[in-house]
Amino acid sequence: MTLLFVLHLVGAVLWVGGMAFGILAMRPALATLPPPQRLEASAAAHRRFFLVVWHVMPVMLATGYALLFGWFGGFAGAGWHVHVMNLTGLLMSAVFLAIFFGPWRRMRAALAAGEAADAAAANNKVRQMVTVNLLLGLLTVIVAGWGRFGG
Repeated sequence: MTLLFVLHLVGAVLWVGGMAFGILAMRPALATLPPPQRLEASAAAHRRFFLVVWHVMPVMLATGYALLFGWFGGFAGAGWHVHVMNLTGLLMSAVFLAIFFGPWRRMRAALAAGEAADAAAANNKVRQMVTVNLLLGLLTVIVAGWGRFGG
């Protein structure tokens, strides 16, 4: 169980921390670049980060359910915070899939076609959706700590 918990925590740190870095640090720093360079740098960062999430997301879901059923004996034995984490984890996964197959796909296609305005619009939508996922991730972390130590 300890290894499952550690994998789950590392996954959360990578996913939520990566989103926080992207929104709070990288995006403002990229604003100093000319728009074409900004789009290329954003696309390169998205590509790398989304590859991380494609690995982290299934590990988090698998370890979360393994802990739920192995440690708590299922939903009936789990506290309220575990139920909320289950919901927010599924929502975060759905938002990521929507990002990947929606605006991220449009951004890549627009960049390949040389359509900078369309790529910028898609990149802005990626940013908005990643911000939603970051808020869900932070809520999940708060709920995890509160439920574990605050009741």
